[in-house]
Amino acid sequence: MIELGGMKVGEGQPLLLIAGPDVIESEEHALRHAVLLRDLAARHGVRYVFKCSYDKANRTSGSSFRGPGLVEGLRILARVKERARVPVLTDVHEVAQVGPAAEVVDVLQVPAFLCRQTDLIVAIARTGRGVNLKKGQFVAPLDMAQAARKAEEAGNPNVLVTERGAAFGYHNLVVD
Repeated sequence: MIELGGMKVGEGQPLLLIAGPDVIESEEHALRHAVLLRDLAARHGVRYVFKCSYDKANRTSGSSFRGPGLVEGLRILARVKERARVPVLTDVHEVAQVGPAAEVVDVLQVPAFLCRQTDLIVAIARTGRGVNLKKGQFVAPLDMAQAARKAEEAGNPNVLVTERGAAFGYHNLVVD
């Protein structure tokens, strides 16, 4: 049993939905999605955490839209949290982003491509916020236990691992 955003998560607890737009496009867009998903989850007896990124630093193309950036993105996430009254999750890509993000959000997420980065995992864990580790498509499922252990050894038992599938050759991602 772990705790995320004030909610107990695990066996015997109601389902938890973590959902939202991939990246913040605007404050209005983020808030509209947070309220819509919150209300949908409530109608079905499901608990909800809003997920959205302020910076998608791992885009394939360097010219792709990445989001509003750390400062503006965290301002928007704080407004969504306050106005929609939902716990908030966002991903962080660098240790320097952890402190500012932890001041705003309830759960900090390690992106799939960074799921083995010890310094990032430990910095996130030490905030005391919930930790969501996205499993890299290049990592065997059982190997994620080591990543989770890094957070736990840093003093944070509130760790989730999110499945992202496995790559079988080029351009063949399978999630089952």
